[in-house]
Amino acid sequence: QLRAKLVPDYPLGCKRLLFSNNWYPALSKPNVTVETGAITAIEAEGVRTADGTLHPADVLIWGTGFAAQDFLVPIEVVAQGRALADEWTDGAYAHLGINVPGFPNLFLVYGPNTNLGGSSIIGMLEAQAGYIVEAVKEIAARGPLVVRREVFEDWDAEIQGRLADSVWAHCDNWYRSGTGRVTSNWPGQVAEYQRRTGDYRAGDFERV
Repeated sequence: QLRAKLVPDYPLGCKRLLFSNNWYPALSKPNVTVETGAITAIEAEGVRTADGTLHPADVLIWGTGFAAQDFLVPIEVVAQGRALADEWTDGAYAHLGINVPGFPNLFLVYGPNTNLGGSSIIGMLEAQAGYIVEAVKEIAARGPLVVRREVFEDWDAEIQGRLADSVWAHCDNWYRSGTGRVTSNWPGQVAEYQRRTGDYRAGDFERV
């Protein structure tokens, strides 16, 4: 009965994967009860479920989930009279998850499409840091730069095309924007991202 309650009603990977050796043992303890029935009321003494049962409680923790699409909160970014929030109305985007066309010298860390479904983000962040260092060297030597829009568009078409076949594009989750665009996750392995960010291409940028 407990096992049946714990089987997800969505495909594997739709929600974030968490790896733990303690979760099942904790839920199997004699002083733990897993209740999956609908909640009809929060009362002074506890929580009442749809079957009329009152579950006494001293503390309630309301897990409301992630606000993963609010990339800019509470920051306002404006360049050349353009607000990044306006550019991202239909969902955040960036070349390599780092550069946004039209926003010179703006570099993002843990930007759009660089989140992972089940690995360490550190490998991604270190790759981004190395890429940004190379770009900053270029800026120091030659002045401000911005990623070419056609370079970004090719990148975005590839990434969104790969994501279209992923589990994240076909179930209810926090990886997508309100328009259905998958803005959070990287569709490949960390090693691929490290390889692609390790190849800094000055030709991908233009002078401002």
